[in-house]
Amino acid sequence: MISHLPPVLQLILLIVTVTAGIHDLRSRRIPNWLVMAGLILGFGMNLFLYEGPGLRTSLLGMGFALLVYFPLYMLHAMGAGDVKLMAAVGSIIGPGDWFILFIITALLGGVCAVLLLVLKGRLGEKMWNVGWMLSEMTHLRAPYQSSEELDVKSAKAVRLAHGAVIALGSVVFLIAHAFWAK
Repeated sequence: MISHLPPVLQLILLIVTVTAGIHDLRSRRIPNWLVMAGLILGFGMNLFLYEGPGLRTSLLGMGFALLVYFPLYMLHAMGAGDVKLMAAVGSIIGPGDWFILFIITALLGGVCAVLLLVLKGRLGEKMWNVGWMLSEMTHLRAPYQSSEELDVKSAKAVRLAHGAVIALGSVVFLIAHAFWAK
């Protein structure tokens, strides 16, 4: 269930994620100053609005985001900017709403990835890579170590601007919030 999110936090979420999405599309980077601003505003506004419990919510949201995204960074499946951006998002909206936004973002990211692969004519090849990644991980091996194109840092990888997907997921989350928040 989506919880009530004050308009000021909705605005901060929108500004931070859309700005990050634009930067990611243009330069394939999410600036640290933007992530830091998101973290400071997330912690600051939650502390101002809700005092101690607000600070706890921000910490839990950031921690939960890092718990989910940092392993993806370690597997070279995602860039550090994406991890930091989602940590900032967690500090703004807290862990419960962050999880909902994460699900929305993951679904939209999957659709965008499939569309990108279809446009590049590489869908079949990359579907085989999914099986390879699962096989490698069941053997406790990092997939990028055995296949360069599974390393997001490699020029051979097909990369998706995940910051832009996070921005899109945030917009969809805010639309859903307008209809279903309690």
